[in-house]
Amino acid sequence: THPYFAGNGYASIRVDMRGNGDSEGLMDDEYSEQELQDACDVIAWAASQPWCNGNVGMMGISWGGFNCLQVAAKQPPALKAVISLCSTVDRYADDIHYKGGCLLIENFGWASTMLSYSSRPPDPLLAGDNRWRDLWLTRLENQSFLAPLWLKHQHRDAYWKRGSICEDFSAVKAAVLSIGGWHDGYRNTVSHLASNIEAPVKGIIGPWIHKYPHYAGPKPAIGFLQEALRWWDRWLKDVDTGVEADPAYRAYVMDSVRPARWHPERPGRWVAEQEWPSPTIKTQTVDLIPAGEPAIVASPQSCGLAGGEYFPFTFGPELPGDQRPDDALSVCFDQPELNEAIDIVGAPEVEVRLSSDRPQANIAVRLCDVHPDGASELISYGVLNLTHRNSHEFPEALVPGEIVSVRAVLDQCAYRVPAGHRLRVAVSNTYWPAIWPSPEPVQLTLSAATLSLPLRPLATGDEVTFAEPEGATPWATETIRAANSERHVDRDEKTGIVTLSIDDDFGEVRDLAHGLANGSIARETWTIHPDDPLSASGKTHWTQTLSRNGWSVRTETSAEMRSDAQNFIVSARIEAYEGEKLVFERNFEEKVPRALL
Repeated sequence: THPYFAGNGYASIRVDMRGNGDSEGLMDDEYSEQELQDACDVIAWAASQPWCNGNVGMMGISWGGFNCLQVAAKQPPALKAVISLCSTVDRYADDIHYKGGCLLIENFGWASTMLSYSSRPPDPLLAGDNRWRDLWLTRLENQSFLAPLWLKHQHRDAYWKRGSICEDFSAVKAAVLSIGGWHDGYRNTVSHLASNIEAPVKGIIGPWIHKYPHYAGPKPAIGFLQEALRWWDRWLKDVDTGVEADPAYRAYVMDSVRPARWHPERPGRWVAEQEWPSPTIKTQTVDLIPAGEPAIVASPQSCGLAGGEYFPFTFGPELPGDQRPDDALSVCFDQPELNEAIDIVGAPEVEVRLSSDRPQANIAVRLCDVHPDGASELISYGVLNLTHRNSHEFPEALVPGEIVSVRAVLDQCAYRVPAGHRLRVAVSNTYWPAIWPSPEPVQLTLSAATLSLPLRPLATGDEVTFAEPEGATPWATETIRAANSERHVDRDEKTGIVTLSIDDDFGEVRDLAHGLANGSIARETWTIHPDDPLSASGKTHWTQTLSRNGWSVRTETSAEMRSDAQNFIVSARIEAYEGEKLVFERNFEEKVPRALL
């Protein structure tokens, strides 16, 4: 990516954040004010260099994509354009911490990942043979395990509002190119930005996982680097590249496929909307529950295991599988067989009138494409902590037995359901291991429900095209250990406990330019008893290795999360080795009270 930009006349700078990689200092949290100010300082420095015309662009994926938007909202004078990929505009409601007021398992999973990533040392080749160890040990001594901090902010308070650009979209003055993927966890951002940014903005969303779209899967990939150059040339060089005439929203409408944990390719077509929201999309409503026929929802705690990873990124078995196992544990509302195909483009919604027998409860709603033989493919889903039915900032306990109206907004999607298939709305009150369960088993009584579908006129072919992917000379590496990903679900027939085991060996690779070899392995286990929400448990273990010419370091990080009726309990451990010698160890443990969660 960076050599490609350099080969096209741009100075491309990759910056290690303070306290990570080869940078000095310490990192205390994600998206801190210090971090954002550091980015503004880097932009000002770059703009002042004699090789720069004073205009700077900023690009990143995931954390870097968040940073692009947050830094743009700070309005550093030299920042003229950003390209934000796989990011969010709302740190509370649409990141990896909470969703619909429910606690995402990824809140703990990402904290565990960060603990591992940040445990790695700077490179002695850059930091110096006599300095790298001191920087590393200082980093380890001051490292935080962030899961407790994030758990202490269970509602949408000032902590989450800071850095959420949805608080004031007008603060972003730089031109924004937003890119996302339907198989990523951040499916809503492209729509949010295209709908709300007042500065020049364009959106592209394809069938991809959490990767750059010039090498992402499922295919088709696109010529992302060429699109990026068009963006940079227009806003950094004032060259008319035609980007302002591009459609506001370009989306890949995926065709129906057989359910599978991985799809090398998703057939479909590119559609284009000149404005977004689009006047061409019309809402169709469907009543799901016949009058006088209430539905009882009391799902086992293990419902949700067919849902896949929250944001897949390994090109492995991480996508949602056949939904029939979860459908069997849910209340399902099947619609008549379609006489003709429909294109769903947008965010489906389900409005429900219900009562709960407990003061705190969750609801999960899935929209599925049911094949003629019964196979069930996930189209979209949404979750809601019912105590957040009126506000994420000021939740209210349910009154057992009292009927309330709630609205579950499903994630954005673009999906063609063919003739001969059926739509299914599946409702559960558990969704493990995507969300942490309520403290008690819950029974919901649904008295009315309405599905709202955003339908677009059928596209007969591609309405927009992209160039094939290009790139610079590939990074010269040697594979020492190949990557491999595995997932297993096991049920102990004696105890009834269900365990999801995830083994992600990211392999080991040596850089042939400077000889550094790096490798990592992650293992996760998620266990629960179908009848006991307090049996929920998550464990992670990461191994990181770095080596070169007889020098080697290794870090082992582990973490665990569980809960009782009143508290979340999290713990973690770091071990750091130079060669085979243990040079640092540290334990973390904390209880955090539950607050309507």
